[in-house]
Amino acid sequence: MDAYQHILLAVDYSEHGDTVARKAKALAGKYQAKLSIIHVLDNISMPDTTYGTVIPLDKDSGYELLETEKSRLMQIGERLGVPLDNRWMIWGTPKQEIVELAEQQQVDLIVVGSHGRHGLSLLLGSTANSVLHYAKCDVLAIRLMNS
Repeated sequence: MDAYQHILLAVDYSEHGDTVARKAKALAGKYQAKLSIIHVLDNISMPDTTYGTVIPLDKDSGYELLETEKSRLMQIGERLGVPLDNRWMIWGTPKQEIVELAEQQQVDLIVVGSHGRHGLSLLLGSTANSVLHYAKCDVLAIRLMNS
């Protein structure tokens, strides 16, 4: 197996997010790879802005919920030592945006948490499952225990 050069961590702010982040950071350290993070906003409405779907992290939007989401991503980025240029917050569908960003940034490993859903949730598909099937690079799904 070749060493990974660029690892993309998909951040969802779940209660198990630190577990996934620590594993992504450890892999980046092991391979001396660049670590990037992405958070996709699919659960808040998009205000009328000139930003488009990619949200600049260095500008104030004036939209309180968006600023909270940005703050959380910035904290994770700081904790992991990820440079500002390697942090993305994007509006859209997580599976689509994660895969597209990975291709644009020449990522060779995507790290994402997986809740191991069963039944109807499994049939409808999860973000991890969709990323696994559509990404053109390796995908590491970290199994998360449901509480």
